[in-house]
Amino acid sequence: MSKAIIIDAHHHLWDLSVRAQPFLDSHPALAPLRRTFAVTDLAPLAAEAGVTATVAVQTVADEAETQELLTLAAARSPVAAVVGWTDLTAPDVADALGMLRNGHGGEHLAGIRHPLLTEPDPGWLGGTDVRRGLMALGEAGLTFDLVLPPSMLSAAVAAAAEAPGLIFVLDHLGNVEVAPTPDELWAAAFSAFARLPNTVCKLSGILSEATDQDVSTLRPYFDLALDCFGPDRLMFGSDWPVSTLGASYGEVVGAALALTSELTTPERDAILAGTARRVYRIAGAGPAEA
Repeated sequence: MSKAIIIDAHHHLWDLSVRAQPFLDSHPALAPLRRTFAVTDLAPLAAEAGVTATVAVQTVADEAETQELLTLAAARSPVAAVVGWTDLTAPDVADALGMLRNGHGGEHLAGIRHPLLTEPDPGWLGGTDVRRGLMALGEAGLTFDLVLPPSMLSAAVAAAAEAPGLIFVLDHLGNVEVAPTPDELWAAAFSAFARLPNTVCKLSGILSEATDQDVSTLRPYFDLALDCFGPDRLMFGSDWPVSTLGASYGEVVGAALALTSELTTPERDAILAGTARRVYRIAGAGPAEA
């Protein structure tokens, strides 16, 4: 098997001396993450694992963070694309998107994400103002990342169905809890989401739960995702540094390689790089085909 081209389609960066990360205080288990994680920390890990480009994803509802990530992307760091944040409920959301795209590094803005895991309004996705903002995203040629609890997957299905011109990217397989047998309610909503042609899924979040590269516990989830989305709508993401709570960066990449090892070369290449390159419009991350 030839050496795979790998794009990490999902990781985070934060500097606690610049900006607080409130989610880090939400659970004692997150205590090891209460420090700065910079691109200079990530770069050698990515290079050692064979990752040629990355996608930095927002963590706070603050446009200043998005602008900082775009500056990193413009500085020829491993970051090749950014999924940022702007207020999708704002009446001038189209203007806000335009300002981000026209600013420094704006050409690297690939999408927007709203932190639904901490959103106090359980009906946020169904709001009229939110749907208007999602339409503006689609018109701008950007994507919308979904980070949500499994209970909100049905709302995501409805939102994606109403905005067929916008690509919806499901982070971490919908934050499913890994168990010996996948939860039936999650699997049904996950499959319904996948049936919409404007949806994509990230093989991320669960990869750090593999033990010593034994991916057998993850196999039912990967097989379902592959069956539902196919390799051209499935992409690898590390979820670094959150993933360091369970595994090293290299181990997470190793889990993705192990899960995809029995696929054909085109299928493996799509999941490891091709889907991310197409969806997030990443150039210069290696050839389109191995």
